[in-house]
Amino acid sequence: MDEEAEQIGIVTEVDADAQVAYVEPDPDLAEAVLQGLGFGDADGDDIEVPAESVETVTDSELRVAKDL
Repeated sequence: MDEEAEQIGIVTEVDADAQVAYVEPDPDLAEAVLQGLGFGDADGDDIEVPAESVETVTDSELRVAKDL
């Protein structure tokens, strides 16, 4: 979710070492199902969301403090 509470995509992968989350901005149904089951990974069209951009983390979403 961005600062205006708009969904920007689905988190596909988190790199804990680099402190970056990768977000698929326009997931199709298959990608959404794989992510829901925990089997997805990042690809070339994912948005990189650095940790310093994340305002809040819950079980179901990341909220970013600025426009990506």
